[in-house]
Amino acid sequence: MEAFFSSGVIVILVILFLVLTGSFTVVPQGHVSVVTMFGRYRRLLHAGLGLKLPFLESVYKRISLQNRAIELQFQATTIDQAHVYFSAMLLYSVLDDREETVKSVAFKFVDERSFMQALTRTIEGCVRGFVATKKQAEVLSLRREIVEHVKKEVDATLETWGYHLSDLQINDITFDEEIMKSMSKVVASSNLRVAAENEGQALLITKTKAAEAEGNAIKIAAEAERQASQLRGQGVALFREEVARGMTQAAREMEAAHLDASFILFAMWTEALRHFASEGKGNVIFLDGSSDNMKRTLQELMSVNLQSMGLGKDKPVK
Repeated sequence: MEAFFSSGVIVILVILFLVLTGSFTVVPQGHVSVVTMFGRYRRLLHAGLGLKLPFLESVYKRISLQNRAIELQFQATTIDQAHVYFSAMLLYSVLDDREETVKSVAFKFVDERSFMQALTRTIEGCVRGFVATKKQAEVLSLRREIVEHVKKEVDATLETWGYHLSDLQINDITFDEEIMKSMSKVVASSNLRVAAENEGQALLITKTKAAEAEGNAIKIAAEAERQASQLRGQGVALFREEVARGMTQAAREMEAAHLDASFILFAMWTEALRHFASEGKGNVIFLDGSSDNMKRTLQELMSVNLQSMGLGKDKPVK
């Protein structure tokens, strides 16, 4: 009898232990537990220690409210029949912890695998539909437009599933090997063309600046030569003016002294011959040294001198 009583106590203690352990459940932070009774939805248990009816209620599924990320790799075809390969990262999460949202997440799909398959196929189909309207040359510059298009088209569908698309990052866009080679050649030829244009522009600028400098130098030299010629002409004119003024003054003094002005011209003639001889530096100078030629030259010089003095041509020369 005592042994039977001891066994009954042990059984009762075991049952109580099972009841107690089955009555409590712990929900981690950032998670929500879905409680069902006999397979039917009952209620939600949020983070912390939760109570449930032992042997009647059970935790059907524990749903994470945290962000989740998956890698996507798929192919699309452009309107000009070029194959484009995408590598993307998808960031998504449960929309919120409201009861209806959690029920959608828990019961819309049979399991997580089915949901992931539907999500990836939806994203791929949306990207393929957008790329199919674009040309190959446009795809590389449309990363942001593709992301915005996917968010706009997919967000509404995900909300009916209880999820929210947080971000979509397109990490890599590639083409077939032949297309990549042709694109590299196009880029290389474009760079060569730009380099040639830049080199031509630099050469043109160099030549233009050199021509401008040469033209400016010619202008400066011509201006300097013009000024020099002008100064030389002014110097010769001043020299002649001073010579004429000196001859006039000398002739007046000779006339005042009642001397013949031909002495002045004779002195000038002999001085010129001396200058020719001293400055000729070996050059041959032919002069008519006859007395007739000297007389004729002196008469011409005297007539010019007398005209400058205002004596007139009709006055006899002594």
